[in-house]
Amino acid sequence: MASPRLETYCCPNRDAATQLVMNFQPEVFCGVCIGSASISLLLTILQLLPKKGQSPRKMPKASSSSTILLLISICDILGGLGMIFRSSVWLGFPGFIANISVVNGTDVWPSTFCVGSAMWIQLLYSAGFWWLFCYAVDSYLVVRRSAGLSTIVLYHMMTWGLAVMLCVEGIALLYYPSLSSCENGLEHAIPHYITTYAPLLLVLVANPILFRRTVSAVASLLKGRQGIYTENERRLGTEIQMRFLKIMLVFVICWSSNIINETLLFYLEMQPDINEMPLKNIRSAALITWIIMGVLNPMQGFLFTLAFYGWTGWRVDLKWRKREIPWESMSSSTAGENAFPSPVNYQSNIHDSKKISTTDSQQTDEAISMLSEGNTSSDERLTRSSPIYQGW
Repeated sequence: MASPRLETYCCPNRDAATQLVMNFQPEVFCGVCIGSASISLLLTILQLLPKKGQSPRKMPKASSSSTILLLISICDILGGLGMIFRSSVWLGFPGFIANISVVNGTDVWPSTFCVGSAMWIQLLYSAGFWWLFCYAVDSYLVVRRSAGLSTIVLYHMMTWGLAVMLCVEGIALLYYPSLSSCENGLEHAIPHYITTYAPLLLVLVANPILFRRTVSAVASLLKGRQGIYTENERRLGTEIQMRFLKIMLVFVICWSSNIINETLLFYLEMQPDINEMPLKNIRSAALITWIIMGVLNPMQGFLFTLAFYGWTGWRVDLKWRKREIPWESMSSSTAGENAFPSPVNYQSNIHDSKKISTTDSQQTDEAISMLSEGNTSSDERLTRSSPIYQGW
């Protein structure tokens, strides 16, 4: 799982709270992490592979939102691989791991492995958090007709830049002045914890707000498409709202245990002796949430694919072909159609107004199609209610 305690453990003079959780049944904990990460990894890849019997869907080139969804899954897959590798070494080479606790030891490889594997896990999951935030931003901008494929470059710069900067800054402050002589005190640990949990808290706070604004904008689009709000449009709006709700539900389920665990461990760090009897229940709760983290954190990848695409089935199509991801950014596919033509005469003005109305309807349909991706019934209702389908 992903926790700042993984990096803190690499310090030989680690705090007592970190020592408590990291030394609690390490074989069981590593086995849980390997099992959960392996199951999630296999099911995530299975979800993303093309399936037999899927009807081909002619869609324009993928939008930035579809790319973001794929990148979120890639971050989860790579983060899960990091968990499997770290836990496997922890189980297979206990003597190698024991050298991490040696103060002023001459063998630098155990500490290098400890720091490197912990940073890998933190960086990938932190990048996944930033990508999830970018997905909420992009969904809102697409509906507001302000986003396109060009924005994916900005998302890459923001996501990887912030993830690397926060990770390096937190690690540098934690291991000051050196890894072998990390200074004690919360003033060195707190910045590391802040840089780790800042993107997670950003998603918890900002994404629901952006999703709610997107749902409101979708309702306005659906009402303005034909001037009425039919049952089909109401169902489409509900399904888009449910999609966003599933995404946030998965995120809260997978990461709320981390926040609870860190709060309990931080409280224990503030105590002069964490082994006192009055703190027994708090220690037990911290250990329980620690094990829960090992189960839920790696499962995020698979659960997110369920929220994004639904269950895609077991029948994998071994004849590989380029997967058509039916998410479309209205601005990227119709950028050349957004300019209003200048009126030349009365007749051409009437003709142009019809073209503009048709283009606006296409843009609205594409925006709704992007938000309701993966739901065949939604796409069918969208097509039936489209003015183009009705011969308008």
